[in-house]
Formats: sequence, C-alpha cells, structure tokens
Amino acid sequence: MFELFTLPFMQKAMIGGILVALLSSYYGVFLVQRKMSFLGSGLAHAAFGGVALGLLLKAEPLWVALPFTIVVSLMITWVHHKSRVEADSAVGIFFSTSMALGIVFMTFNNDKSSNALTYLFGTILAIEGSDLFLIGALLLITLSTLHLWGRWAYASFDHELARSEELPVYRDDYILSTLLAVNIVVSIKIMGLLLVSAFLVIPPATARLVARSFSTMTIYSIVIGVSTTLIGLMASYSLDAPSGATIILVQALLFFFFALGAKSLFQTRIRK
Repeated sequence: MFELFTLPFMQKAMIGGILVALLSSYYGVFLVQRKMSFLGSGLAHAAFGGVALGLLLKAEPLWVALPFTIVVSLMITWVHHKSRVEADSAVGIFFSTSMALGIVFMTFNNDKSSNALTYLFGTILAIEGSDLFLIGALLLITLSTLHLWGRWAYASFDHELARSEELPVYRDDYILSTLLAVNIVVSIKIMGLLLVSAFLVIPPATARLVARSFSTMTIYSIVIGVSTTLIGLMASYSLDAPSGATIILVQALLFFFFALGAKSLFQTRIRK
C-alpha cells in the first residue's frame, strides 16, 4: 500500500486531487448555503460546449472552455439579477444551450481521434505538471480574495439585507461566479465534467450536517474534501478501480453516514 506514495504519477495525482478538493470544497459552501448546488453541475456541463468548440477548432480544449464557461457563468448571474427568472431556471437554460452547442460542435468535428471522453471522466492519474501549475495559480488567486469571504458569507445568508447595507453584492456575485467557473474548468481534466460538480456539492453538504456556523462549515468542507480524496485514491489503487468515481463514492458514503447519524441523534434527543 505505502509504495503508492513513491510512485511519481500517484504523487502528482494526490497533489492535484488535494488542490481540486480544497478549492472546490471552499467554493462549494457558498453554492450549498445559497441553495444553488445546481449551478456547479450546470457550469460543469456547460463547459462541455467550450471543450467541444476547442476540439473543433483544433485548439487546446481547456483554454477555449475557460472563457466560454466564464461567459456562461456571468450570463447566468446577469439574467438572475436583471430579470424575474430564478437562478435554477437561468442555470437550466444556459446549461441546456451549452450542451446543445457542444453536441453541434462535436457533430461538425471530422477529427475522430479527438477523445471527448477524456474530459467527461477525467484522468487524475495522468495529471501533468502544467495542470498542477494551473491549479496552483487558482489557489493563489483564491488566497488573494479571502478578504471577500465575509461579504460572500453575509450575502449567502441574506442577499437582500446585504444589499440594504450597501454592500457591493452584485459585484461580489460576479467575482464569485467567475472564480467558480475557473475552478470548474481547471478541475475538468483531473476529475472530468461528470464528477467535478460532486466535489462542489457533497463535501459542503456533509459539512452542513455537522457544522454550527458558516466558518466551521467551510473548514469542515475542506477537511472532508481533502481527506476523502486521499482515501479514494488509495482505495482505487488497491481495488484497481476508477480513481475519480471511487473518490465520489467515498464522499457519498461519508455523507450518508452523517445524514443517518444526525437523524438518529435528533430522534434520540426528541425521545429524551
């Protein structure tokens, strides 16, 4: 078992997985608290349109998906702010449109050697130094915006009250949406389009079951995301199973464990 820590590809996978888990778990708490978990899934699938466009243009798919997903994220936020359309409806509209564009782009792509499945399921065990560089750059950007955590948290609990106190809520929403989109795109090559949204939802949702404040929820979410990533990687190596899917299953098991445990504890207290 311990030999996996000496393997170069596993070392890169662990570093990349930890960074993705840390960032996704951090941004995910705002989505879960704002009841916008569907946004993470919507943007992850919307990025498929950018990936397909990149493959069609014979360009690096992730570099095309990055501005594509950022634009979609900002448009979702703009439509939600400027119209009566609810956030989940806006996500659904742009999610469906982006997926449809992706299918059209793939249809016109005559290069059969381009493998879109790589971006659907990820290749965490094939992570490269350039991927780690991108994730590290996003980590530095995230650290530079930690001073916004308080305002983001305030708006997550009461958006209208934060606006009434003349906080720059709309500007903060656009910043958060942009960083969320960037996080999703840089995580795609590692976790894949179909799994990256789980990283944004399951650890924060699990943390919400046991945390008593938003700050502890944020910390618990990061700890859960990082620890389940390491456990999932070790389990996948031992079982020769897909790494990304194994990590998600570990996260799901932990969520159900706390969900059922919290329910049982609550029922015990009621009986007492």
